[in-house]
Amino acid sequence: MVSPPTLGAPVRRTAATLPLVVLILAVALNLRPGATTVGPLLPEIREAVGLNGFTAGLLTALPPLCFAVFGPLAPRLARRFGAALALAAGMLMLAAGLAGRSLAAGPVLFLLLTTLAMAGIAVANVLLPSVVKQGFPARAGLMTGLYSTFLTLGATAGAAFAVPAAEALGSWRNGLAVWGAIALVAAVPALRARRGTGRAEGGRRTLPPLRRSPTARALAVFFAVNATAAYTTMGWLAQIYRDAGYSAHTAGLLLALCVAVGVPLAFALPVLAVRTRDQRALVVGLVATGVAAYTGLALWPGTAPWLWALLAGVSQSAFPLSLALIGMRARTGEGVTLLSSFAQSTGYLCAIPGPIIVGVAHEWTGGWIVPMGFLLALLVPALVCGLRAASPHTVEDEL
Repeated sequence: MVSPPTLGAPVRRTAATLPLVVLILAVALNLRPGATTVGPLLPEIREAVGLNGFTAGLLTALPPLCFAVFGPLAPRLARRFGAALALAAGMLMLAAGLAGRSLAAGPVLFLLLTTLAMAGIAVANVLLPSVVKQGFPARAGLMTGLYSTFLTLGATAGAAFAVPAAEALGSWRNGLAVWGAIALVAAVPALRARRGTGRAEGGRRTLPPLRRSPTARALAVFFAVNATAAYTTMGWLAQIYRDAGYSAHTAGLLLALCVAVGVPLAFALPVLAVRTRDQRALVVGLVATGVAAYTGLALWPGTAPWLWALLAGVSQSAFPLSLALIGMRARTGEGVTLLSSFAQSTGYLCAIPGPIIVGVAHEWTGGWIVPMGFLLALLVPALVCGLRAASPHTVEDEL
């Protein structure tokens, strides 16, 4: 019987890596359904729970808010308890939050339990890149591609099956609660691996604050724009299509298409990124695709709706590219963990107003031209900072 591998040291034997692979992919699969299941059911949730335009926007902004607030705790938890136990705690928080919010009768409790769920995701978000870097130093691109693919598969499943699950189980509440059970299953491999995992390297921090690094700052801004676009799309894309006259089923499927197109790209982009020294051409292509997608959603959402969903999904594949860049812009395990925490926490903090602005702008204007114009404007800093983040530097050299 092979014991679980240690996350703080490279793993070489195939048999020994299997528990670690299962752990990474099981956690990744649960990092998005908590957000993507809300959009297709948002009108029903708003009516039942009592969400107005502001609180509905706040609901879609909770993921980046929680990632910004709770993400910085992940390196400390990993140093003290080990990465696997920290991941297990994150999955248990996610399961409790998703199951509990399905019982909430009012907006405050619903938002608080959603916060608990997103806090659990925040811990896992930060730790997975460093787990990949430490566990698979020679195959970081491949493993980043694999876990990005499972992350995208989870997001796709949440969007595609939110409405069918709610109908099959009798209500939107039961449809949301089932995802908590799936998250609970993901805690099992983490709990089993805890005995074989050491605490994250070193115990003491040796690098100066990463805000001094131009590459770290650029990556944080690039991440912020990607997070804003991703969570705005997950929260509001289905509503855009419902406002254009499509049914809840069709709107949910179009959201699923947007997410699903990222599945092959989530695997391909990190693998391609690690094979090239300079990733700036990838950044330019993804930004250009975003310009086309948001323009189409603003002006012609009812014309070729599948095209805008497809282009939006391609554009948001900048997210797995960001995850790959985190592993490439640092040379050490400590550097990857701290860069992951800095880029994701700062990026998500800057992304918090985005979904709220979109929700309020839609409520005030009654349309989607102004909200999509806001996303178009954000592509300017995405291009500038993305080009810097994609150029060959490491934060250790800069610091």
